[in-house]
Amino acid sequence: MGDANLFSDTFHLTDINAQKYDRVARLTGHTEDGATSLTLDVNTELFPCAVNDRLQILLASTLSLDGSKDDGKGWRDIGRGEASVADEYDYVCHGKIYRFEEGDDENIKVFISFGGLLLFMEGPYKNLTPLRIDYVYLCVKK
Repeated sequence: MGDANLFSDTFHLTDINAQKYDRVARLTGHTEDGATSLTLDVNTELFPCAVNDRLQILLASTLSLDGSKDDGKGWRDIGRGEASVADEYDYVCHGKIYRFEEGDDENIKVFISFGGLLLFMEGPYKNLTPLRIDYVYLCVKK
């Protein structure tokens, strides 16, 4: 799948805040090496989580196994029985990267919206710079 994978890492959840909305929680965590931090809103009915869970996060430009572009074909248009990257994950969203900011030292901040559920990541420039595109798929599994 080569260059379709824009970012992939495992995050350790350190905090979950579910006080503001009924079915949405804001997850906070960091990578095993502590270099990248994450704040992610998830639908807790679809994907319940607990503090100390480890989540595998993939941000990709397509769900096609061969890395080919979607060509306007959304995830809903995948035919029955047709394999995709989404089959390997428990929680999948499509969203828009709407902001980049320079962080401290060699860090960069990335802001992504998945229909109002937000993802904020801060980490090394070299790890997050492939995200300088418009749309991405978020794939998460425990």
